[in-house]
Amino acid sequence: MARTQQVYDDIPGTFVFDAERAKEGYHLNMFCMSLMKDENRKAFKADEAKYLDRFPLTQAQRDAILNRQYNRMLELGGNIYFTAKLGATDGHSFQHIAAIMTGSTQEDYAKMMLAGGRSVEGNRSRSGRDAAHKPAARRAGPKSAAKTGGQSSSRPAAKLGKKAGSKRG
Repeated sequence: MARTQQVYDDIPGTFVFDAERAKEGYHLNMFCMSLMKDENRKAFKADEAKYLDRFPLTQAQRDAILNRQYNRMLELGGNIYFTAKLGATDGHSFQHIAAIMTGSTQEDYAKMMLAGGRSVEGNRSRSGRDAAHKPAARRAGPKSAAKTGGQSSSRPAAKLGKKAGSKRG
């Protein structure tokens, strides 16, 4: 079954772990979590393909695991925190895995993060770029605070934790 298109699917290089991906990646994530036990890590390292037979993975998920394609695992429903267990099983730090995922060396990735991270330019979603270039729309909502006695919410004053008509300074 094809994945339902989401408004956030146009963020470059990002696979949001939503309910649909969680369902799709359940067995992939259970495989990764199994690596928390030493005996499972040893069995996996002894014969990776055979160990994966314990889980009803799709062929694409199996291939991504065996080829250590972390971005592909995320696309196929993997959770970043679970897939990191695979990297740890291979003796890699989370920073090393993140560097691989960004097509960078670990040293260059660390420098980029220490310098404030990746620029949003060129990495913004199409919808985000479009919204950033539109003039601010007038908000629909309650009348201005001046006309409502200082309240900026449409909820009654009592629900805001104030007595009706009282003002806090």
